[in-house]
Amino acid sequence: MIKNINQISEQAFLLDFGGEITKEINQNVINVFYYVYEQIRKDNFLDLKNCVPSYNKLLLQFNPVKKNKNEIINFINAIEVATIGLQTDHKEIEIPICYDEEFALDLHDVSMKTNIDENMIIKSHLSTIFFVYMIGFMPGLPFMGDLQSNLSVSRLITPRVCVPSQSVGVVEKFCVIYPNESPGGWNIIGRTPIRLFFKNKKNPSLLKPGSNVKFRLISKKEFFELERDI
Repeated sequence: MIKNINQISEQAFLLDFGGEITKEINQNVINVFYYVYEQIRKDNFLDLKNCVPSYNKLLLQFNPVKKNKNEIINFINAIEVATIGLQTDHKEIEIPICYDEEFALDLHDVSMKTNIDENMIIKSHLSTIFFVYMIGFMPGLPFMGDLQSNLSVSRLITPRVCVPSQSVGVVEKFCVIYPNESPGGWNIIGRTPIRLFFKNKKNPSLLKPGSNVKFRLISKKEFFELERDI
């Protein structure tokens, strides 16, 4: 499961699960992440400070003052057995999306690049059940897969200085939602009125690694009504 354990600083190990980006490898990362997080939440006898998952790696931060690196490595090596059969929450979360041209800044360009009709792109996007590989780049931003291969497009040659909050973007097989206004180079195909990050909540992120996401089509009128209500 864990291919390599590399110490990358005086207070962090990087756990490597393999060079590919697949759902199977990412599920292993997420399982270990939740297992370690639970240990931190309970007695945390190793004085671990943080645990951050990515596509195929896991960053584990520890207290260098305690000088217990060997114990931490032993703990890591035992995780594979400890996490057999561990399941994360696969509850499907529905996200409303509007593909109106005011919000779908790059939908026409994606259509031109893929030679696929805009309505077919929308239909394919709506029919995909997305898997959240990780949260990154900014608080609450989900990296979700997997788009159908015929919809794969590269990043914009010139990134935007300002991508509107809650914009939905695609690059290659992945889809993201921008929780906040931000620079970005993803192809924007729509927008949701739903907020993804609440800094004052105990669990601030609506989506988590391992979540499943399904988009639901709404009109421009419904978008503004939902945005107002929220």
